Amino acid sequence: MNPLFEKKGHTYRDAGVDIDLEAEGVSALVKMLTYRREGDFGMYSNVGHFAGLVEFGEYVLALAVDGVGTKMLVADRMKNWSTLGIDCIAMNVNDLYVMNIEPVAFVDYIATESVQTDKMRQIGEGLNEGARLSNMNIIGGETATLKNLVNGLDLAGTCLGVQKKNKIIDGSGIKEGDLIIALPSSGIHSNGLTLARNIVDSYAGYDEKMPWGKTLGEELLTPTRIYSEVLKVTDAAEVHGMCHITGGGLRNLERLGKFGFEIENPVKPQPVYEWIEEVGNVEKHEMYRTFNMGMGYVFIAPESEENEIIKTAPDASVVGRISSSPGIRLEGEEFH
Repeated sequence: MNPLFEKKGHTYRDAGVDIDLEAEGVSALVKMLTYRREGDFGMYSNVGHFAGLVEFGEYVLALAVDGVGTKMLVADRMKNWSTLGIDCIAMNVNDLYVMNIEPVAFVDYIATESVQTDKMRQIGEGLNEGARLSNMNIIGGETATLKNLVNGLDLAGTCLGVQKKNKIIDGSGIKEGDLIIALPSSGIHSNGLTLARNIVDSYAGYDEKMPWGKTLGEELLTPTRIYSEVLKVTDAAEVHGMCHITGGGLRNLERLGKFGFEIENPVKPQPVYEWIEEVGNVEKHEMYRTFNMGMGYVFIAPESEENEIIKTAPDASVVGRISSSPGIRLEGEEFH
């Protein structure tokens, strides 16, 4: 048995990912980014939001960058890389949707110790499907063979989006009493895989079939949901803020500002989360700060917009409300 599990509940930090240290590292890096371009096409936002914005007349251009992370290791175990491109694109375009920005172009970056033709073909298959789901062009990319620097293969990409300035949604319009309306996730998405893999490796196997019908490997490889319907929702309803739940779980909501986020009726997590929590003896708080726990995306909007949002996105549901007391509370319990 893995000694990490013998005396205490397992954590993301034990598995090798320290979210707090990561935040400190990012903060240290961002503090050094002080130079600002002179002339036209300057920055239209601060560094550190979901996407970076560039002034472009009455429009803004937006850039986001992300990858699939250690989900690649699950694909290697399963010998199935066909959906990873969807994850790569999803993690980028979802960073644009939360600001009501339409993705239009994408470039991928593959770093590998050696090129394997079939793996590249399967990755291309997923990238193409992700582009279709988000109505976006893949206009280029780069493949680097980095023997002795990279073990295996890492897939990442950068997304370009565009929107009129007056349509950008950044959370500044959030008000006390606004509803928090959630869209479900498709599963673990591409965050928290280090913890999930550690538990699978310690207690089960990727080919082990679960009561809900999938093997653990299939469950962990389920592609990240692409929330393209968001642009229809914002056309139909007044929305004050949006967020998708990625690394850090519910702490992502803090990126919208110092509001009170009262999550009273959370989305029911998929069965895989119950399995991870029980088998790994993971505390509930740790689950909600590591995984999306079934809630992949949220709208924050006036109560009067509830019906229109749910009409446009039928699987949406009200999970909470904005209060005057800053912080995140899950079913009344303070979330740190």
